[in-house]
Amino acid sequence: MKETEIRLLVELLKNSKKSDRELAKILRISQATITRTRNKLEQEGLIRQFTVIPDLPKLGYEILAISSFSSTNDREIMRRAVEWTKSRPEIMFAARAEGNGKNGVVISIHKNYTEFSRFLTDLRFEGISGENHDVLLVSLKGLIVKPFHLGDLGKLIEKSQEHELPLNTKNKHKPNLAPPSYRQR
Repeated sequence: MKETEIRLLVELLKNSKKSDRELAKILRISQATITRTRNKLEQEGLIRQFTVIPDLPKLGYEILAISSFSSTNDREIMRRAVEWTKSRPEIMFAARAEGNGKNGVVISIHKNYTEFSRFLTDLRFEGISGENHDVLLVSLKGLIVKPFHLGDLGKLIEKSQEHELPLNTKNKHKPNLAPPSYRQR
């Protein structure tokens, strides 16, 4: 990625509601460059969507569930499980995983324990999780030390870019090992 693309992505992660005009001012580049770069990031799939992160308890959701499980290797059951997972709006994230004898993870939100319990029953009925299933429940009305947001991802990207070791221009095969404060930018 080019520096301009990274800087724009970082700003959009902080607040995707900013206009191209505001972003041009912040990044000190033309509004046309911002628009062109944003479109390129979208076309290349680096930006998949612009969305909001709502206050889930204010919408009536009390539970976030992180379920890990061992799934079957049966192709037909896996195909049905993938379709079922995609059809469930309470599932925020689902993926293959590894660790503690598990190979799948699902993150879901629920209005209350009864709703979660029905979801768990469906999960088992569909054959997605077998006997080896663990669940971690998070009360969304309890102590939340750091609410979910993507602004820190922007900070992480900035930090990783600062610590990349640029190649020494004299010998392209050796990294520049000088501390970041001594490198030319």
